[in-house]
Amino acid sequence: MRGNAARLALATLVRASGKRTFWALVAGFAICGATTNGLVGTHFIPSAHDHGMQETTAAGLLALVGIFDIVGTVASSWLTDRVNPRILLAVYYAGRSIGLAGLPFLLDATVQPPIIVFVVIYGLDWVATVPPTVALCREVFGADGPIVFGWVFASHQVGAALAATAAGLVRDQTGEYTIAWFGAAGLCVVAAVVSGSVRRGKSDGGPPAAGPPAGTSGDAQAAEAAETARG
Repeated sequence: MRGNAARLALATLVRASGKRTFWALVAGFAICGATTNGLVGTHFIPSAHDHGMQETTAAGLLALVGIFDIVGTVASSWLTDRVNPRILLAVYYAGRSIGLAGLPFLLDATVQPPIIVFVVIYGLDWVATVPPTVALCREVFGADGPIVFGWVFASHQVGAALAATAAGLVRDQTGEYTIAWFGAAGLCVVAAVVSGSVRRGKSDGGPPAAGPPAGTSGDAQAAEAAETARG
């Protein structure tokens, strides 16, 4: 692409902001950031410690989340090529909601099977939202898709920052994280509903999605985007 990069990014934002799909993706990805990096990534260890778990044990569980994150992202890339991406997003967020709602009851002084199940499932779901989000950006916004995803990803970071701060305030005011976990579960329900209502392709007035460059698979592109999100 030629021209000033900042001007191009801003012009793309102006075009995308006129479509409801853009704001649906922004809302969903902001909640994604809030319930991963912002909440679990930042507050899982101190919350587990509040329940009597050793910090090193909690840190090990959080590391396990990262391991299963890789598996989940690759599997989600495969599914995105075969399943409606908005359905995938709705399922991912709904599953995340269930996990967060149950987490306060799963934390304990020792590592019991239920918390291991949470860690595995939450890990599989952590960045699984990236491939279907990238796919929807390409499908709805065509050639603008990669830049649109950049703006959508910015909302992920904003959501993470807000959640990290809000959960800390909740802990300071109430002495525990329970309200934060339940609040995040409710947000995931909102994300599931919003994602399920995303309008695809020409129905939203977007240009046809451009195909992947020669020699590049959809899985590879989604994996690259997921790597960026993990960073």
